[in-house]
Amino acid sequence: MTGDETRNLLSAVAPGGAGRARLRLARLYLVNRRVPAALAAVAACAVGLRVALRWQWEAYGALQLPLIFETGCAVAIAVTATSLLGEPERVTGRWLPFLRLATAVALTVAAVGALAAAGAGGHVAGGALEVLRNVAGLTGIGLLCAALFGGAQAWAGPTAYLMVALYALYTQWHGPAVTTPWIWPARPPHDLGAALCAGLVFVAGVALVAVRGARDADPEIPRSE
Repeated sequence: MTGDETRNLLSAVAPGGAGRARLRLARLYLVNRRVPAALAAVAACAVGLRVALRWQWEAYGALQLPLIFETGCAVAIAVTATSLLGEPERVTGRWLPFLRLATAVALTVAAVGALAAAGAGGHVAGGALEVLRNVAGLTGIGLLCAALFGGAQAWAGPTAYLMVALYALYTQWHGPAVTTPWIWPARPPHDLGAALCAGLVFVAGVALVAVRGARDADPEIPRSE
């Protein structure tokens, strides 16, 4: 069944049936985007952070530890920008950008909440504010990579940025210190410039994915050998 035929079917059924059909499409959208798997990955990162906080860490390690789990959450969220269905998913019509937007924002909120809860009472460096800033910024990088290079490469951006951020944290002890707000994990949690940079990257990533989606080949279009 083509997208037009499906739209005609939805418009022909009773209002209640159309509502149930839209809910089913939304559920299929979430499954197609691997949202349950992403939530499981976020939960695993939160559990890992909680377990790791039981050990004693030096100051440098205490700053690195949350950043690693924050990056893991960002990668899991960015991967959900990829669609495996192609044209069948587009029967959602004008609602597709809103579904992309809502999914990215909701998963980011879930990741921030899970990591903040995991660190409660565990003396996470920077506290909940730093978790919010880092997760949002790293997720924005992952979504930008998904939109520009494809969902399969979405992990590369946050992972590369993690390496840069770890080096920036290293320079805080060994100099010369990297102080640019664009490397926000190395800035204090109340640094306004760092928060603005992370927020701008997040907004740009979410907006681009909502409008364009991930840059992936449509599985229904035959590829030339």
